[in-house]
Amino acid sequence: MLMGAHAATLARKTTLFLLIFITTVITMSYGAVETDSLLKFKEGLRNSTALNNWDPMVKPCISNRTNWLGVLCWNGTIWGIKLEHMDLHGIIDIDSLVALPNFRTLSLMDNKFEGPLPEINKLGKLKALYLSNNFFSGELSDDAFQGMGSLKRVFLANNLFTGKIPHSLTTLNKLMELRLEGNQFSGQIPDFSHHELKTANFARNELEGPIPESLAKVALDSFSGNKDLCGAPLAECSDAQFEAAGVKKKSNKTVLIIMMILILAGLIIMGIIIITRKKERERMLRAKSSSIDSNKIISRPYQISDPLESQRGGGAGGGGGGKTSSTAASLMKKTDLSFMRDDVERFDLNDLLRASAEVLGSGTFGSSYKASVNRGKAMVVKRYRHMNNVGREEFHEHMVRLGSLDHPNLSRLVAYYYRKEEKLLVYEFVAHGSLASHLHGNNCNRKQRLNWTSRMKIIRGIVRGLSYLYKEIPMVVPHGHLKSSNVLLGPSMTALLTDYALRPVINPQQAHSTMIAYKTPDYAQHSRTSNKTDIWSLGILILEILTGRFPENYLLPTYDSENNLAAWINQMVRNKKTSEVFDKDMTGAKDNKAEMISMLKIGLSCCEEDAEIRYDINQVLDEVEKLKSNNTAQAYNIRSGNGNDNAVSFSLDR
Repeated sequence: MLMGAHAATLARKTTLFLLIFITTVITMSYGAVETDSLLKFKEGLRNSTALNNWDPMVKPCISNRTNWLGVLCWNGTIWGIKLEHMDLHGIIDIDSLVALPNFRTLSLMDNKFEGPLPEINKLGKLKALYLSNNFFSGELSDDAFQGMGSLKRVFLANNLFTGKIPHSLTTLNKLMELRLEGNQFSGQIPDFSHHELKTANFARNELEGPIPESLAKVALDSFSGNKDLCGAPLAECSDAQFEAAGVKKKSNKTVLIIMMILILAGLIIMGIIIITRKKERERMLRAKSSSIDSNKIISRPYQISDPLESQRGGGAGGGGGGKTSSTAASLMKKTDLSFMRDDVERFDLNDLLRASAEVLGSGTFGSSYKASVNRGKAMVVKRYRHMNNVGREEFHEHMVRLGSLDHPNLSRLVAYYYRKEEKLLVYEFVAHGSLASHLHGNNCNRKQRLNWTSRMKIIRGIVRGLSYLYKEIPMVVPHGHLKSSNVLLGPSMTALLTDYALRPVINPQQAHSTMIAYKTPDYAQHSRTSNKTDIWSLGILILEILTGRFPENYLLPTYDSENNLAAWINQMVRNKKTSEVFDKDMTGAKDNKAEMISMLKIGLSCCEEDAEIRYDINQVLDEVEKLKSNNTAQAYNIRSGNGNDNAVSFSLDR
């Protein structure tokens, strides 16, 4: 019997050993396949010296951290490749990427690849394709994207493609963003009738004929540079254009009925707005005092509530002790923090839950806390409750892109935590608080520090950070929520943008009701945003810095052409009271009058209601960078007045 028991025990140990051995072999084999696939992909590239750290002796991925430049990782597997701005050329070996089972993103933007488009449809599970700003050429076959049902983003802008736009693009039911501008596509734009497509750009091609009704609400500049396109949002098509395109024109009677229905609906909506506007405005203005400074610290100990609490039947509030239940602990092991930066000492979700915290404020999307981890290192934890429509993979993909951003005027993402009901984003703490608190807070010392030199430096930093976002983030509105409470002030009054590029992961309803991008004339007039939407918000922010006035549009539910800072300044300029618009608490104005008036003009040029004549980001950056204190480009007349720095009468020629 003892012999039998010993034999059984030995058999169990042998079985366990075999299982461990087989699992190890499979894991090593799988890792080797990924490594070999990437090295094979690299072989086809030219000028690839930047990829010298693609070491076959080092695993490409460890958890969500990459060891190889440009490789995107998730849960220890290769999620995608992002090799941008590297002057790469050569062959894009799609077959080598097919062997990567979790490959979802391919970004080779701003390189020198040429020739026909590779056989992208071999990557049937691809979700994002970024190939803009290369030298790809030739016609795309009609089935170029056949079978790629997971594709959400296709960026082929600024290449040399010719021929018709592939019909297979219209079969992608999950497609959300399409960028085809700056090519030589000809013929008609196909009908994208599915509802997922949110942004599209067909500018600067050779397209012709009527624009499909499914694209009628796309931004006007998305069709510019195509001389033979017609139909909304462009001019109405002529009979000849309809006939040339082989499209039957709608009868005038049908058009008239549609117009009457729209007018009637508009009158009803306008009546509702007029009735509710007064009450809404009073309510929002009462909230001004509580929402000016989203970074104001409430000096009381606080415990960050466990984001897993609701799964245990607890409340969402933050009260209790720092210990979590065994259930929470086991869940945290599966859903721990995902770090986006390698230069930050690691900590886990349990460290955050145990840390004493201070409430920094409650913003439009959730609450913010200051928590001390890793021997007192201060972090800001932002808790979001309006991202529950985003899947884990899509959320991770966007966080990886945000985590790769590196600019001195951006508050960098450190880590994130994902759960379906809510998300946590972790940033490094910035001690000096927000620009809003300095401009509108009750602390006199803060306002005194914002002399003209400081304000000029802050504006330059904001513009530089926004320009960087426009280059690095392929979105229609790269920031989307630009306001003074989302500008932090670092050492030496360095401006740091925060809460940027979150639109893709915010619930649409919440975004439309709270984000600044949807309180602009662009959305009010056309129910859409554009690449110049952020510029209008930037203009309001510049004017806020110059005047010290709190913009009403931060609080109003929608854009109001009569109640915004730009409208007030324009009225003051018309009444020749330009000198009265500048903040009376701002010192250092006496010797910088020309620079102030020039900056005022830049701010107003960003706030043109017509997006076509509004500055673009490159114009703003150029104008701000060349601005010097001895700038005399603007005409101004100086009239001394009782020693007051601001007792000056300016004449603004616009």
